[in-house]
Amino acid sequence: MASTETTAEDGGDLAGLEAGLDALETVQRSRKPWRRTFVEKILPPVLAVALVLTVWQALVSFRIVDDPTKLPSPGAVWGVLRQAWLEGELLGYIWTSVSRGLLGFFFALLIGTPLGLLVARVRFVRAALGPILSGLQSLPSVAWVPPAVIWLGLNNQMMYAVILLGAVPSIANGLVSGVDQVSPLFVRAGRTLGATGLKGTWHIVLPAALPGYVAGLKQGWAFSWRSLMAAEIIASFPDLGIGLGQLLENGRNASDMAMVFEAILLILTVGVAIDLLIFSPLERWVLRSRGLLAKD
Repeated sequence: MASTETTAEDGGDLAGLEAGLDALETVQRSRKPWRRTFVEKILPPVLAVALVLTVWQALVSFRIVDDPTKLPSPGAVWGVLRQAWLEGELLGYIWTSVSRGLLGFFFALLIGTPLGLLVARVRFVRAALGPILSGLQSLPSVAWVPPAVIWLGLNNQMMYAVILLGAVPSIANGLVSGVDQVSPLFVRAGRTLGATGLKGTWHIVLPAALPGYVAGLKQGWAFSWRSLMAAEIIASFPDLGIGLGQLLENGRNASDMAMVFEAILLILTVGVAIDLLIFSPLERWVLRSRGLLAKD
């Protein structure tokens, strides 16, 4: 009789536990209300931008900075942007730089990923190349522009070379960091199941190293974009077309601060847009797939 009651109690406890887990899963899968999403995700950056514009306009309106050659008004910068749009040049500036940046980053990805795996998995290669990659990552990308111009001339190949030299070390080091954080237990379990060599790297090591790898990709894109801007500013040439870096340099040469601010805002906007559209969703997916981020 006592065992029957104990069994019934255990069954009730298991049923209650199952119901609790189902309820927890239901809460995780429910979507946030639009109002909450607006307040938490959209409103803060909008308010931040509005605050910056307000302070900027106040500096001009109250003549705290009364020299338009040093600080143009937001209206003047908007006028330059609108004029470039009406003349059909604005998208050309953006596309010239974005196409170079994305293509250069793609090449850096193809080189940095196997290089990072090689450094992470082979001790001799790590001892030989690890310190060099760390040193290259800390080297300002602008330092590569003069030798790249001398080696390759004023052309797109020079731009891509600067991007590669700036981005590859970050991607490789990010992957090395991710592999170093993989639990040895995962690797041993994979070997037990027959996942050795390249199969173990593809099915065990790489998936487990994804958080560090994605962080390296995100940093690699930042280095790619900065490297490209440095190359476009220093090595501007009419045959290369006008990208955002060339636009910034043209504004400096013409002492046109409205054009300078136009280029700065476009460079910032593109960098933020790429992060929001590509890398932030990728990062959230990786963290969510590992249970490190609650579902929206």
